[in-house]
Amino acid sequence: MTEPSLRHLAQLALPGAAIGAFAGPAAFGLALIAGQPAGWAAATGVALGLPLALLGGGFGLLLAAGVIAPGVFAPTALYWLAGFPLARLAHEVLAGLLLAGRPALPPDVLAFLAYQAIVSLGFAIGFSWLHERVAPGWLRRIRHGNPRAERLYQFYLRHAEAQWEARETRRRARAAARTKGAA
Repeated sequence: MTEPSLRHLAQLALPGAAIGAFAGPAAFGLALIAGQPAGWAAATGVALGLPLALLGGGFGLLLAAGVIAPGVFAPTALYWLAGFPLARLAHEVLAGLLLAGRPALPPDVLAFLAYQAIVSLGFAIGFSWLHERVAPGWLRRIRHGNPRAERLYQFYLRHAEAQWEARETRRRARAAARTKGAA
């Protein structure tokens, strides 16, 4: 496979980056609901959305490179086990910089990172679920000019066909069992 262009790489990173970036407005909204001032909420949205967007884009690139297998949760969970705590640490540092003019670390960095590693599983589940729904449609749009996108799209297409066939086989088996039971 030929070396991808910067444009191709950006296209492949876009779904994950968009999902990661979405955490920023979500954090902004939650901070407002929690009663935080608008400036604080905006700082937390930017400080969390930026690192998660970068990590989400990195996830898409690893997927396109074949390092992470599409549809397999364990590598995604491991990626976010490392990435989410780092994103949260960056969030703390950046929020301190934006709000107080100086970077701020949590009082007990190791305990903070350990807790964020636990929380990362929930983030990984949500990220994976969203990525599996967003990426195939995007890949379908860009696949003709991007060979890696075509390869990933074909994987998702085969997977969807296998899922559909399995569902239809179960449906036919249930229908046959009902017919047999009624006779």
